[in-house]
This record gives sequence, C-alpha cells and structure tokens, in this order.
Amino acid sequence: MNSTSHSGTPGARGEFFRLPVIDVSGLRSSRLEDRQAVADAIGDAARNIGFFYVSGHGIPAAQIAALRATAAHFYAQDPDWKMKHYIGLGRGHKGFVPEGEEIYGTGRPDHKEAYDIGFEAADDHPQVLAGLPLIGGNKWPELPGFQQAVQAYYASVFALGMQLLQAFALALGQEEHAFDSYVTCPPSKLRLIHYPVDPSAEDVLGIGAHTDYECFTLLLADQAGLEVLNSLGQWIDAPPLTIDGEEAYVINVGDMLEVMTAGAFVATSHRVRKVTTERYSFPLFFACDYATRIRPLPQFAAADAAPLYEELSIGDHMWSMALQTYRYLGEKVRRGELQLPQGARLPSSFGNFAKEEAAVHAATPG
Repeated sequence: MNSTSHSGTPGARGEFFRLPVIDVSGLRSSRLEDRQAVADAIGDAARNIGFFYVSGHGIPAAQIAALRATAAHFYAQDPDWKMKHYIGLGRGHKGFVPEGEEIYGTGRPDHKEAYDIGFEAADDHPQVLAGLPLIGGNKWPELPGFQQAVQAYYASVFALGMQLLQAFALALGQEEHAFDSYVTCPPSKLRLIHYPVDPSAEDVLGIGAHTDYECFTLLLADQAGLEVLNSLGQWIDAPPLTIDGEEAYVINVGDMLEVMTAGAFVATSHRVRKVTTERYSFPLFFACDYATRIRPLPQFAAADAAPLYEELSIGDHMWSMALQTYRYLGEKVRRGELQLPQGARLPSSFGNFAKEEAAVHAATPG
C-alpha cells in the first residue's frame, strides 16, 4: 500500500519547495505494517518540513459541503445579529470572532471573521466545574441546520485527528495508542473562518506569521493563500489540492509536538496572504486534555535541549496564547481581571522563529 502520492521531500531539513502528499487510508488497515508505513511517511514529513497534505482520509464530501453551506449562511447575516454570538459573551471562549479581534505576529488586526467551536463538555463535567478556560459547551446560533452540520463535521475530523495522533505515536517509536488517554475532553477547537472579498488586499496579510499552539492542525480551505516558511526564508504556497476526487487536508505540527520531540518535529511558521477573493478555511486544532503536561520524550531529552524545551502545560500554553491574541481577553489582562499563566511564552516562540531567536542570542556577545 503506497503511503505517499506526491513527493515533497526536501534535499536538506527545511529546504522544501512544496508539501508532500501522504495517503492515510492505510491507517484504517487491520495490518500494523500498513499503519506503520503511513506513520513512517508522516514522521519523515514532520521532521523535515512540519507540514504535509493527507489524502485517503475518508471524510464524506457531503459533510464538507454541508459545513461550507452553513458557514456561508451564517456569514451572510447582519453584523449586529452575528455579534449576539460574540466570543467575549459568557464563558468558554467560543462563538463569533469579528474582524479585527485577533492580532498575531504583525501587530495588526487580522482581516477575517470566524466562528469557534470546541469539544462539547456538559455543565457538570469535572473540568467545567473546576473552571478551566476553553472547556465547556458551545454557542449555537439559531440558523436551520447549523448545529447539525457543524457537529457532524466536527465528529468526523476529530476522529481523523485521533487516527493521526496514533500515527504520530508510531512515528515516534511508541505503542500505537500511547497518547490516547491524554485525549478525553480536550480544548480542540474547530474554526469556521471567513475572509471577505477585498480586491485591495493583494500582498496584505490575512493572518500574521505564527505557529499553532496545539499538537497538530487539520486544515481544509477552498482558496489559495496559505504559505509555509522554509529554512531558506522563503514562503512556499500550500494551495488546496484534490486527489482522486477527494479534497486533501493540510496537516501541520504544532507547538506541543515540537516540545514532545525537543524540536525533532518542527512547528513550522506559516501565514495567510493574498486574500483578494472570498475564502473559507476550516482548521481543527487538535490538542490533548487541558491538564496534560508535555515534556520531551526520553529519546529526545538531551541536556542541550532543556533550556528551549522545558515542560509545558497544554492548557496553560493555549490559554496564554489566547490571552495575548484576542482583544477582549487582552483588555481583561490589562484591567487585572485575568493573568497570564506562570511561565507563559510570547506568541510564535516555537518553530522557525524560535530557532532564529536562539541563533541570534547565541551570536550576540555578552
């Protein structure tokens, strides 16, 4: 069973000019050797690039179409109506994110709007009762079919995420289900992102350069715009692909996997540019449970890696990034209503940027 459909293997680590495509249908095989073959291809891409496409994922095209239709229906509504579902209302950090709410690496507001959905947790769930941020129920706008379409898609893409988590375990030489117990009620967020039509937006950032905070991301987009930073400092296009009639997903390593592997898997910096036409993007940010503490696995825990890859709490890291990215949360921090978790990093302190900063620091006398 072939694990790769197209080659994007770099000549040296980070020197890539397109992303590899990996057929992950083998992950559903009853034969461990088939699953291991896919995992090996994923591990190679994670080590050398940090990004890859997956085909053969099996998510129904009808679910994807329904998700797109319901997202378009929501964004066609009046702005005042959409703001009734504002993410800053209530707890849980879920709901509508208006244009200008988020600020990433550029220091400028992003030209997009979004609707954020999370893993459903009932009001009596222990993590909800404990008051953990990012955990709880979702806000569902009163639009026909919205909740049903989004929940069905979330279930499918989350199941794919679990398959990939198991593949990452195999790629790291672990037992296939080694990480399963860390994913019971995670702050894994699905975003329905809409980039409005703006003919003047040529070469204007839609989302500033950043790494993703979670373990990995599963992205489906309908237009080009995503760019990935290679080790030569070049931005490489990662446009939508269709393989054998099926839309491929873009998968990228996040901060958590970089910590777990002490940089062997890299959380590569990326951005969205050239948003000149209407664009929809649906990333699922796959995370482990809030209280999970991530540290380099024993085979990666070299002494010289310790200063850059200290143990990290998944939930605290994600929450600290949100506190530094969303305007409404940043205002609460400035008013003293919220505080950054102890040891919080700056946004984009992983991946390419972390390596650049470390190199500059090492080269600076004194």
